[in-house]
Amino acid sequence: MATFQVSSIFCLMGSPDQMRFPKGGAIKATTNNAPKFQVSPISLPKLPSRSLVDNLDITSNGFKIPSNNSANHSDDPMVTSKLYAIMEAIADRVEMHKNIGAQRDNWNHLLLMSINAITLAAATMAGIAATTCAVTTGARAPFMALKLSSTILYVAATGMLVVMNKIQPSQLAEEQRHAARLFKQLHAQIQTTLSLHSENTMVDVNEAMEKVLALDKAYPLPLLGEMLDKFPKTVEPTIWWPKQNHRRAQGAEGKLIDGNGWSQKLEEEMIEVVGVLKSKDVPEYLNLTEKALKINRVMAISGPILTGLAALGSAFVGSSGTYGVWGVMAGVICGALASVVNTLEHGGQVGMVVEMYRSNAGFFRLMQETIESNVKEKQVERRENGQVFEMKVALQLGRSLSELKHLANFSEKFASKLF
Repeated sequence: MATFQVSSIFCLMGSPDQMRFPKGGAIKATTNNAPKFQVSPISLPKLPSRSLVDNLDITSNGFKIPSNNSANHSDDPMVTSKLYAIMEAIADRVEMHKNIGAQRDNWNHLLLMSINAITLAAATMAGIAATTCAVTTGARAPFMALKLSSTILYVAATGMLVVMNKIQPSQLAEEQRHAARLFKQLHAQIQTTLSLHSENTMVDVNEAMEKVLALDKAYPLPLLGEMLDKFPKTVEPTIWWPKQNHRRAQGAEGKLIDGNGWSQKLEEEMIEVVGVLKSKDVPEYLNLTEKALKINRVMAISGPILTGLAALGSAFVGSSGTYGVWGVMAGVICGALASVVNTLEHGGQVGMVVEMYRSNAGFFRLMQETIESNVKEKQVERRENGQVFEMKVALQLGRSLSELKHLANFSEKFASKLF
């Protein structure tokens, strides 16, 4: 028989619910020739009161996500929620613009084929009516049927052409394609901001909201009351961004201090790039836009006039004397010319070319304003990092860093162009 004398029992330090046994209590066990042990008191270290979960870094997709109590991460959960809500709205807009762009592209193809088919059918009927009138002078019923059918088809083609030339489906489709691309770009920017785990504030939320609303205004979805003017009196670049420099406060005047990736030489290079964009690229694309717009305007007016003349001519088919002769010629020739003009305008998608040039001019205007807003900020720590910014400008202009450095000196050779 052996007796184990327990002088103290394990206890949790600082625990409110402590389990105690009477001092000197004995626990007996039956063993054979077992030695006698004296167990000395043991005290456990005091556990930290902070939750263990607060000390852990949760990882997701290779990024460390600090806990909410971590001092390295002070994002407001409400700000993050609002940014995610904006991202959801942007994703919905991307899908809407893609679907509506495809629909309006179908409009262009279907209306083009339908109007050409109607116009050519009317021209054929006018020619057959004139032949029927000359051969069978006694039978008036087939002649009148062909003549009236030709006139009705020409009138219908004229009305459809007026509507089609007014809305310019190919230009509408290009607007939606461009809007979908820009919304995708904005979605990626917000996603990058959240992935970097920077300290997002309501300023970021307001900035994202302004960009979404500016894009909605630049590329509206509705046609009635909201559609952009397809034949403006003055040509301007497409503006799809909010006013620049609204987050940047002007610092004190003085010499630029190197820092944040910026130097005096880099600032001078950026000023030279702005000069090239302002003097060459933006005016060049505005000039191309104006030329394409003039061609489109001439074709948009010529098409309905030709079909209208053809309708008037077909109404005089079979008349006696000079009216009958000119009626047949107008009914057939003007109808054929209208088909050619309609094919060149909408088959060649001249409206899409106009919008493409306007968007390119807007792109270079945005580059110009972005560079100016950074250069005008005198406090270099408030600017975007100079080296990153230089790389962005070079990539967006399609140049290497060495070509960007010599862009101003060789502006004629290395003029920035997308197409």
